[in-house]
Amino acid sequence: MRDRAEHRIMTSRVLAFCHYPTEPLGYFEDLFREWDVPYEYVRLYETNEVPKKIDATHLVFLGGPMSVNDESEFPWLKEEKQLIRCSRKAGQKVLGICLGAQLIASAHGAKVYRFVNETGWHVVRREPYAAGIFSHFPEEFQVFQFHSETFGLPYGGRLLASGAAVRNQAFSFQNALGLQFHLELTGAIIRDWSTELRRHQQEKIARDTPRFLDASNRLCRLVAEDFLR
Repeated sequence: MRDRAEHRIMTSRVLAFCHYPTEPLGYFEDLFREWDVPYEYVRLYETNEVPKKIDATHLVFLGGPMSVNDESEFPWLKEEKQLIRCSRKAGQKVLGICLGAQLIASAHGAKVYRFVNETGWHVVRREPYAAGIFSHFPEEFQVFQFHSETFGLPYGGRLLASGAAVRNQAFSFQNALGLQFHLELTGAIIRDWSTELRRHQQEKIARDTPRFLDASNRLCRLVAEDFLR
């Protein structure tokens, strides 16, 4: 079984849709390089279009400051949603992070809307009957948040993790996994994101990051391994 799983990782090809220069794959890059998994970026903030031909087994939709509802300003959002809808038939697995999770929800008919602004490290709870990789997560864990919108679950979607202020934090739907929070962050990315925050937020994040980042990286590794298999 392990040999077959390792073979699937070795034959994976990842395409990451990047919506903003400061929101890359982060720690996922380290893991993909460690496992010799080829990955490429579609830098939508430069190209403004989704490629017509997608030669990838796995699709990652990253975060960004825009809303999934801003299709008139960013027409490629509509193209991304169509790609997500077609991914199951194409045999591709999908991972969405923050904006990416909201894209998955929106692509499958769920509402995405303004809500509570969450910034910094927050506690998230695994749902009691969470399946898949989340069954291996602790009951409570700290994650880095940076969002002001939330989403409903697509019909048939399964909630995997929830938060006190923002309920829907992680879900699965068919071939897709959506994470509202950021497991991909490195210390350097967190420092970069913190520069424009208020001083008290910067100080709290600086105190919390050494306490929680290593555990977040371990969870990121679990998600990446499961995603590629």
